[in-house]
Amino acid sequence: MTPQMILMLLGGVVVGIGASFSGLGGGFLMVPLLLFLGYSAQKAVGTSFLAILVISASALLAHNKLANVDYRTGILLGSGGIVGAQIGARLLEHVSTANFKKIFALVLVGLATYLFFKN
Repeated sequence: MTPQMILMLLGGVVVGIGASFSGLGGGFLMVPLLLFLGYSAQKAVGTSFLAILVISASALLAHNKLANVDYRTGILLGSGGIVGAQIGARLLEHVSTANFKKIFALVLVGLATYLFFKN
């Protein structure tokens, strides 16, 4: 097993814990890891979604056992997300990796600021 593979497995464990604990999906951790490993922005985001699909399915099973799932709301949000995901993927094709890193950093700082100051 290569060091890169070990880093990916350990990153997956951290993302799995973070995603299941916070509900943030894991992309906020997975994408920077993949960028660090040399992936382009487009490939990092696409690969992250595959990993998140697997992690999300596992987290859904765990939260379902604890009766922490509102299926109606989740399906409604997911249905809207299907449309948004198609638009977002096509928009990302027009953004360089360097600009993506800046945009992603601003989104993370904005989210952190919001969460920090929210009561």
